Amino acid sequence: MSAIRFEHVDVIFGTHTKEALKLLDQGLGREEILKRTGQVLGVEDACLDVDRGEICVMMGLSGSGKSSLLRCINGLNRVSRGKLLIEHEGQQVDIANCSPAALKTMRTKRIAMVFQKFALMPWLTVAENIGFGLEMQGRPANERKKVIDEKLELVGLSQWRDKRPDSLSGGMQQRVGLARALAMDGDILLMDEPFSALDPLIRQQLQDELLVLQRQLHKTIVFVSHDLDEALKIGTRIAIMKDGRIIQHGKPEEIVLSPADDYVRTFVAHTNPLNVLCGSSLMRGLDQCRRQADEVCFDQGRDCWLGLTESNQIKTARQGSNIIDLQQWRPGDPVEKLKHEPTLVDVNIRMRDALQIRYQTGHKLVLQEQSRVVGVLGDSELYHALLGKNLG
Repeated sequence: MSAIRFEHVDVIFGTHTKEALKLLDQGLGREEILKRTGQVLGVEDACLDVDRGEICVMMGLSGSGKSSLLRCINGLNRVSRGKLLIEHEGQQVDIANCSPAALKTMRTKRIAMVFQKFALMPWLTVAENIGFGLEMQGRPANERKKVIDEKLELVGLSQWRDKRPDSLSGGMQQRVGLARALAMDGDILLMDEPFSALDPLIRQQLQDELLVLQRQLHKTIVFVSHDLDEALKIGTRIAIMKDGRIIQHGKPEEIVLSPADDYVRTFVAHTNPLNVLCGSSLMRGLDQCRRQADEVCFDQGRDCWLGLTESNQIKTARQGSNIIDLQQWRPGDPVEKLKHEPTLVDVNIRMRDALQIRYQTGHKLVLQEQSRVVGVLGDSELYHALLGKNLG
């Protein structure tokens, strides 16, 4: 069961939506519907699944419908037609057709939101802003304090707890907004262009911090952005929108390597591959490596071999006749602490990390998927990626 599921969702802004929907069914577009009815078509026939624990980035140019669709999830925008199903306690709640009581429950227990403009109350301290939602829930003071302390520590603002928002930088204010949303303990986090008002360096820092937090918390995040590099950096999957419609939805590397149409192709034309491509789209598979008996050569220049089981799990590693050690790297581990040894990494490693590991260790990377060896990343594969050539 998906955490969030859109089924043929239309959103019309106005008071006479039925007339606009009739024209939409006749094939008329946004401009003609506005001209004839005065109604604004915000979203058209959106079908999308968001899995538990993923970061789904909705992106597009201004007016593409991305924020309109996001705000349907917590009922800030009303769905004119279709279903919007949210998983809750093993059941599916249709936000488009649920009772006011059910919507209130979803807003207070299931869904939290981080806004672009921070939306902090200037008369409250940092701690009071973070705990405001908890107070509205009627949580006891000692329980609120415990949660507030935890979230302040999580976003690195413990020493600022008694300050007012106007004494904080923009990046720090956004951390308060994030901590306030996390304090509600909802599994679903909505983020509507939360970093767009910040300076580029602060924006990049908060993107990195969000990814670190996500590895700890495993929230289901729907993130709106107009910045392609941001979307490609943080998104598990990306939905590109235009004129209220979802044009393409997929993993970042799928969007870049296989654009659905000329609009998407133009959108991704100047993408930095360091922020997009991952090991699975770059690697040389085991079927392309030299084999003998139960061994595979993962670095011919150095005469390095892996002994594998029938299911391609590692038994031994050698260079020539000498046994060698292999080290493991996981996202978030410091690359500078790696030794000059071959490194085992996940098959979905990002290209930027792969390049840094290759430079630090001087060895090719061995890619694994659930402890099974699936391929190798060396200079040839990395050079091809930098040149924009797909080996897959």
